[in-house]
Amino acid sequence: MYFTTTVSVALVLFLVGLECLVLLSAHELMRHIKENVVLSIVLKVDNTSDEVERTKRMLKAAPYCLDYRFISREDALREHINNLGEDPTSFLGYNPLTDAFEVRLQAAYAQFDSIESIEKRLLNLPYVDKVIYQRDVVKVLNNNLNEIFVVLFAVALALLMIALVLISNTIQLQVYSKRFLINTMRLVGATPWVIKWPFIGRNIRMGIEAGLVALLMLAATYYYCQTRLGVMLFPLIWQNVVFVSVIVLTTGVIITFLASLIATSRYIRMKISKMYEI
Repeated sequence: MYFTTTVSVALVLFLVGLECLVLLSAHELMRHIKENVVLSIVLKVDNTSDEVERTKRMLKAAPYCLDYRFISREDALREHINNLGEDPTSFLGYNPLTDAFEVRLQAAYAQFDSIESIEKRLLNLPYVDKVIYQRDVVKVLNNNLNEIFVVLFAVALALLMIALVLISNTIQLQVYSKRFLINTMRLVGATPWVIKWPFIGRNIRMGIEAGLVALLMLAATYYYCQTRLGVMLFPLIWQNVVFVSVIVLTTGVIITFLASLIATSRYIRMKISKMYEI
């Protein structure tokens, strides 16, 4: 019975861990998409090298800047010729392109309101001509990503509730098989907490063991997806590992504790005649 219950709880905790992996993967994907939002800062034609260096120092210190690339007039002209196959200097007599910076934003700043605020600050600089970014794409991107994350979170929450109910029912079935033992202990004078603690302690230990088994299964799943399928679920950094481990183990301990407490309290209060009816 103990082994069967442990396996059942481990499978449910494995489901809880998978929910965490899905949310982490969704969060990582959203962060990656947002960090690819590019802001183009076009400098005025008469800008100086000092102003270019000042802009570089500003971007290095700016909290919204993930990284940047400086494109000089000459580099922009070469890219234009390579992409379009024509040289504007041949019929204009001069290079019409200007120096520019391509800035990748931090994920937290890849919001429409934040980008508008950054744009206003940059346009206040006397040597900045204009700031270019895809406004409509940023709006649609943020709206869609937020909706997707809300849906995933709602589904994960629903699955978590189902998992908690399954664990609770499994523990209550285990305690149910010992209902007559509980009644015997009560008849010989054992206090309620003397009766409860062996069940609670045993099931908490079982919850920890089931959590460890679930974590091993998650590790095997992660290894299989990465090595066999070539799918990176989420960056394997210590924060993510600790997050998943804490959620799985805490869920196992709390639910087994509460389910044991509720079930034993129920049978302690129950009359012996009622035990034959359930």
